[in-house]
Amino acid sequence: MTMDFETGKDGFWARVRASLGRRANDEPAYGRPAIARTPGRRLRAEPGVDDALRQGWTLAAQRQVSLCVMALEIDRHDDYVGAYGRDAAEECLDTLHGVIAGLLPHDTDRCLRWGRAGLLLVLPDTPRLMGRELAGRIVGAVRRAGLANKESHAGVVTLGMGLAVVNPQGPMDPAILDAARQALARAGRRGLARLEIADLRAAGEPRRSVA
Repeated sequence: MTMDFETGKDGFWARVRASLGRRANDEPAYGRPAIARTPGRRLRAEPGVDDALRQGWTLAAQRQVSLCVMALEIDRHDDYVGAYGRDAAEECLDTLHGVIAGLLPHDTDRCLRWGRAGLLLVLPDTPRLMGRELAGRIVGAVRRAGLANKESHAGVVTLGMGLAVVNPQGPMDPAILDAARQALARAGRRGLARLEIADLRAAGEPRRSVA
């Protein structure tokens, strides 16, 4: 596969970062680390990551459409755990799961817990442009949730995001998950609430929707 990287250095993301900075200065939200959840509540059962990726890959291949996989992770997660504790970090991830799952446009989209600090979105029938737009909506929704993080200069929880896009053919290729993970790592190195994109579509392949 050919991989093409995009750093997302456009005006939209500059405005998002500026908005986060204003929130940190004007409305420090240090009072609560996460929205309280109902005692004893558990997230509904989700398919495992491998199963979700395989299902999404197969569906996109059958429909001859793009598949996006987005890896998300709480920025400065270790510092968050140090400040609020592991239970609060789990509650925060539960809250983020609910916020983000409510934004997914298709019944076939999946939002799964992934690792100790993040979430994974499997988005069949989602071209690159729609993946970028969803990332923007996630940034706004997480900011509005107002989950405090006193260890971040934003004052609130933010997410780093790595988006990988492919036009699936044949058996599921695990490179899609590796690409999303690598894009997430690059986003984390660049700062808070950053998006990085890895395009795994073959060079010269017809592209139905291009961001």
